[in-house]
Amino acid sequence: MQASPSAASRAPIGVLLANLGSPEAPTPAAVRRYLAEFLSDSRVIEAPRWIWQPILHGVILRIRPRRSAAAYASVWLPEGSPLRVYSRRQAVALQADLDRHAPDRYRVALAMRYGQPSIAEGLDVLRSAGCEQVLVLPLYPQYSATTTASVIDAASDWLRAQRVIPELQWVTQYAEVPGYIAALATRVNDHWTRNGRGERLIMSFHGLPQRYADLGDPYGAQCRATARALAAALDLPDDRWAMAFQSRFGPSRWLGPYTDEVLSQWAQAGIRSVDAVCPGFAADCLETLEEIAERYAAGFARQGGTLHYIPALNDAPEHIAFLAELIIGRTRGWSV
Repeated sequence: MQASPSAASRAPIGVLLANLGSPEAPTPAAVRRYLAEFLSDSRVIEAPRWIWQPILHGVILRIRPRRSAAAYASVWLPEGSPLRVYSRRQAVALQADLDRHAPDRYRVALAMRYGQPSIAEGLDVLRSAGCEQVLVLPLYPQYSATTTASVIDAASDWLRAQRVIPELQWVTQYAEVPGYIAALATRVNDHWTRNGRGERLIMSFHGLPQRYADLGDPYGAQCRATARALAAALDLPDDRWAMAFQSRFGPSRWLGPYTDEVLSQWAQAGIRSVDAVCPGFAADCLETLEEIAERYAAGFARQGGTLHYIPALNDAPEHIAFLAELIIGRTRGWSV
């Protein structure tokens, strides 16, 4: 029998680490380009193009980029947008952790669904590294057609242009995986140890139009499952926490309750100290740093309270260890 090839001689397993993306700069022009790509995705806006495109180009892209650019500028880091900075750190840390487990067995590439580096560019990197098997890992703990499925769409577009395609697996969600919940609980407990514990904890997730959920998108249910699991891991009684949804726009109804409204209700009830965590965001970004830590915190302060934002998992060791465990478990059967 022919001996199996050594680990060093095997083709590496590719890992495509994917997140949403961000503008190249905190300027109206860069934000306009980014929003044009993002809001043209039919997974994100489920409306006929003949109706939506005139609204997008005639109204939204004329008004929103300047306001959004100012928001990005308030959280922009010297190295770039927070999402891209923390995502790069995640990719570097994950590669190092995987190398400790299995030297030369994995190659990690970073990609963004919108902006750079693109999903196609990330897959090109893995192809150039000789990867014949690829695990696509969207960093969206809860599945939605607007996020996870859109990454799969972009990867599928790349596949259609290839003559020889790699063997693929997709991680579609990890909303209740114990390692993920444990990493979140560690993040919250560490914050409480350093800063003390607020009267309430709010778990804020990105919003989704209610119509999408009514059509079968499981995102809202998975967010609620994550919130319940985290509350249990933190041993929180029901009256000490709540989950809610942020980042809605437009006149239609979105998944509720809404984060800003819950905070207002708590302020009116005399709650003066709240901790906020965003368990649906793998990396800090505009929605966590500007919307929650700045804008919602300022609104709560005007009502007499203090809101403390607990950072996303980012490249925390427990997060990277969980991702490595997830990848190794999903690729264990791949041996070439």
